Amino acid sequence: MLTLKTYQQSALAVLTQFLTDTRSKPVVDAYAATLAGQNRTGETYQALFGNVPCVCLRVPTGGGKTIMAAHAVAMAGKAVLDSDAPIALWLTPSDTIRSQTLEALANARHPYRQALAHHFGDRVQVCDLESLQAISPHDVGKAAIVIVATIQSFNVTDTAKRNVYSFFEELAPHFDNLPPQLSNGLEKVTEADLQTQPYLTAKDVGRVKYSVANWMHLQSPIVIVDEAHNNRTDRFFKSLGRVNPSCVIEMTATPVPGNNVLYHVAAAELKAEQMIKLPIVLAEHPQGWRDCLRDAVLTRDRLEVAAQRESDYVRPIALVQAMPINGEATVAVVLQHLIEQERVPEEQIAVATGTQKGLDGINLLDPACPIRYVITVEALKEGWDCSFAYVLASLQSVNSSKDVEQLLGRVLRMPYAKNRTQDALNRAYAHIVADNFAQAAATLKDRMVQNMGFEKLETASLIIPQQPLPLTGGEGGAPTAGRAGGAATPAIPECHIELPQAPDTQHWPDELKQAVRVVPTTQGATVLLHGEVSSAILAQAEAFISNAMPAKAREKVKEQFDAHRAARQAMRAPAQLGLDFAAIPQLCLNLDGHLEVVERETLSSLGDWSLLDQQVQLAGFTITETVNSFEIDVNGARVTYRHTDAQQLLLNETVSHTSQQDLIRWLDVEVRQSDIGQPQMQAYLVKMVTHLMAERHFTLTALVRARFQLAQALVKEIGRLRQMAMARGFQGRLMDMAVPGVEELAHYSFHYQPGQYPARLMYQGSYEFSKHFYPVIHDLREKTQAGAVAEEFRCAQAIDAHAKVKHWVRNIERQEKFSFWLPTATDYFYPDFVAELVDGRVLAVEYKGEPYRTNDDSREKQQVGHQWEQSSSGRCLFLFAVASDEDGRNVSQQIATKLA
Repeated sequence: MLTLKTYQQSALAVLTQFLTDTRSKPVVDAYAATLAGQNRTGETYQALFGNVPCVCLRVPTGGGKTIMAAHAVAMAGKAVLDSDAPIALWLTPSDTIRSQTLEALANARHPYRQALAHHFGDRVQVCDLESLQAISPHDVGKAAIVIVATIQSFNVTDTAKRNVYSFFEELAPHFDNLPPQLSNGLEKVTEADLQTQPYLTAKDVGRVKYSVANWMHLQSPIVIVDEAHNNRTDRFFKSLGRVNPSCVIEMTATPVPGNNVLYHVAAAELKAEQMIKLPIVLAEHPQGWRDCLRDAVLTRDRLEVAAQRESDYVRPIALVQAMPINGEATVAVVLQHLIEQERVPEEQIAVATGTQKGLDGINLLDPACPIRYVITVEALKEGWDCSFAYVLASLQSVNSSKDVEQLLGRVLRMPYAKNRTQDALNRAYAHIVADNFAQAAATLKDRMVQNMGFEKLETASLIIPQQPLPLTGGEGGAPTAGRAGGAATPAIPECHIELPQAPDTQHWPDELKQAVRVVPTTQGATVLLHGEVSSAILAQAEAFISNAMPAKAREKVKEQFDAHRAARQAMRAPAQLGLDFAAIPQLCLNLDGHLEVVERETLSSLGDWSLLDQQVQLAGFTITETVNSFEIDVNGARVTYRHTDAQQLLLNETVSHTSQQDLIRWLDVEVRQSDIGQPQMQAYLVKMVTHLMAERHFTLTALVRARFQLAQALVKEIGRLRQMAMARGFQGRLMDMAVPGVEELAHYSFHYQPGQYPARLMYQGSYEFSKHFYPVIHDLREKTQAGAVAEEFRCAQAIDAHAKVKHWVRNIERQEKFSFWLPTATDYFYPDFVAELVDGRVLAVEYKGEPYRTNDDSREKQQVGHQWEQSSSGRCLFLFAVASDEDGRNVSQQIATKLA
C-alpha cells in the first residue's frame, strides 16, 4: 500500500476530527472550530443539508485526491456512523472517470483498492448502480460497500427519468419488515411510475418504492463527490438529499463559494513531498510557433541528456498543443515540422486528438517505448497520466488556449514520486507563444489559480524565466533557469500592473516618473516598472497608482503588487540560488553507548512504564439510552448516536451475540499502540472491560454498541497515562541531553533542503524580506485583525534586518520531516524562527505573546531551548523572545543582545 504523504495525513486527520466533533456539537460550530485551528477567518459554513456535515478538501492537481478519498471512506464510517462496514456512494463527474475509478477500486493490486483493504481487509464490495441489486441484506453491515456512479445518475428534477429512482422487485428483501418510522422520507410509487414501469399497478401507488435511491436513503451512505466544483445547483443538492447522506465529502482542486473548504493543501506541500515538479520554467516566444517548438525540442533533448545520469529510467516527453483546424500550426503541420525541420524520428511522435488515438494501448513508462513527443489540440482524455511528461509547448496563443492548464497539469507529476538527482529533472518546462514573459506568466498564473488549485501567492514563486537556450545540441546539461550554485541573482522581469484606466502621472515625483512606463490598452492601461527598482520606489508606485484608481479597483492593484513582491523575493531567495543552510544540531541522548536523537520513540522509552501498573479507570465515560438514539459521554464531549435501523432500538436489554472475548479482540486492534506489546495491551483491556461491567455496571451489549466511542476513550486514557510517565522520564533525563560534537554532526542534525518547505497561508504583506531562505514565508501576518502590526512579524523583521544573520526560515509547526524541532515531555517543539549566522552559528527564536510567556508550555520550551544552547559549546543560540522583556528591551534589542 502507498504510504500517505504528510499533507494527506494532515488533511484526513482534520476531516476525521471535524466529523467526530459534529457528533457532539452543531456542524456550524465544529466547522468554525476547525478553521480557527488553522488561523483562518472570515469563512462561513453553508448548511446545504441541514446538520449533515458537508465539507470539501482542496488538493491541487497532482496531489492524490482519489487515494485520500479511499481512506476517507473508513475514517468517516467510524467517525459518523460508528461502523467498520459503511456504505459509500462515490460520485464522479463523467462516465469515463466512473469507469476508471470503478476498475481501480475493484483491482486488488491498485493503490486505491489497497487503501480500502488497509482498513477493511477482504470485507470490501465495489459495484456500480447496475450491479447493486446483487447486494444481499446479509452483506450490509458485514462488508464495506462502495457504489461508484456518475453525478448525472442522480441529478434530475423528475425522478421518473432515472433508473436509480425506478422500482426493482429484486431489492424487495432490503425493505422487508420496514418499521413505519423508517419509511418517512422514502419516495413512494406514483401514477407517473405506472407509465414507465408497466409491471406496477394502481394498487402499488403510495407504497414505498423498491428503488436504489430508497435503499441508499435507508443506509445513510457516506457520499464522496469527485471534482465537486462542477455541481453547485439546487437540483444537485436536492438529488443528493434524496439518498439521506450521513456526510458529504467533496474533493476538488478548485472549490467555488459554497464548497465549505475544510482544509487547503498548498502546492508547496506537494513539492516538499516530491509529488510534483516545481518551479515551472517558462519561456515566452513572441516570434511565433516555430521558435516555440524549436526551443521545446531543445529543452526536451537536453533533459534527456540529464536523465542518462539517473539511476531510474526516465525518458522526458514533450506535450505539444497544436492549433485547431483553422489555425496555422495544425496537427499535420506540427507533425511534418517535427519530422522534417527538427529531425525527430516519426516513431518518437504520437498524435492524440479526438479522431487520432495514437496513445491507445501504449505504455509510455515502458523503457522499450520510443515516444518522446505527444501532439494534441485540446485536453488529453480524462485520467491520462504519464509522469515522464516534462515539457509543454503550447503553440496556441496563451490568451486563447482553453486547455493549457490541463496540459500543464500533465507535466507537473514527478516520476516515481521522488526527486531526481539531476536538479533540472525536478522542474517542469513550458514554452508559450506570447509577447513577453510577464504576459505569459500572468496568464499562466491565473489559469493555475482558477483551474489547478494553486494559491495566488504561491504562483509568484512557482513560475520563473528560462535562460536563453543555446541553438546547438551537445552535453551542455539541462536548462538551469537561473539556479547556478550561488551565482549572481538573476534579473527580475518588469512589474506589470493592469489597470481599468490610465493614472495621471503629471504630479508624480521625478524619480517615480523615470521608473514607470504607462501603456494604454483596450481595457484601460498597463503600468510597467523595471524589475530592479528599489522597494521604496515600488511602495511609492503602489501608493500613487492605488490613490488614482476607483475604490473598487484598489484591492486588485494591491494583489498585483503583492504578487510582484513575492516574485522578487522568490528569485532572490537563497534556496533558489543554490545556497545551503547550515546543519542544525539536534538534542541527543547516550543510550547503551550509542547516541540517539531524542525522538518520539525515545521519549516513550524514557518513562519506563507499564499499563498494568496503572489504576484501571475511564472517567467521563457514560451511556444514556433514548427511544431513537443513545448518547455517550467521552471525556466531557457528549456524542449522539443515530439509530439507523429498527433492530438497534433498546438493544441493551438483550443478550449480545458478541462475547466479551470478541469485544476485547476488536478493541485490541482498534487501540493498538506501537510502544505497548500485545500481551500487555490485551491484559489491560481484560481488566478494563471487567471493571466497566462489574464496577460501572455497563452491560456487554451496551459496550458492544458503543465500541467506537469506547475505543476512542481508551486511546485518550492510554495517552494520558503515557504522557504522565514520559513527563517524569523526560525531566529526569533532560540534563543528560546534549548536542553532538562536530565530528558527529552529519548524523545527528537537521537540514533545510531547497524545494522542501510545505508552506501554507503564505505571507503577503507589503514589507519585502531579503534573507528568508525559501521563496515564500509560511503563515506570517503583517497585521492583526485589529489592524495593528503583528508581534511575530516584528520579530521576523528584526531577524531579517540584523547584520549577523545570513538567512533565516519561518519554521513550520507539526512538520517533523521538513522543520527543525526539539523534544518536549509529550511531543516536539518547533521554534518559530531558525537563522544561520554569518559566522556559522545557528539561532533558534521562539516568540511568545504576553498571555503565554509564563505558562507551563512556555517554561518547558525555555528549559529545552536552554539545554540545546548550553550543550552546544557555543554553536547554537536560543532566544525566548517577548514583546518587552524584564529589562524593557523590545524584540530587536533582545535579538541584538543575544547576537552581541
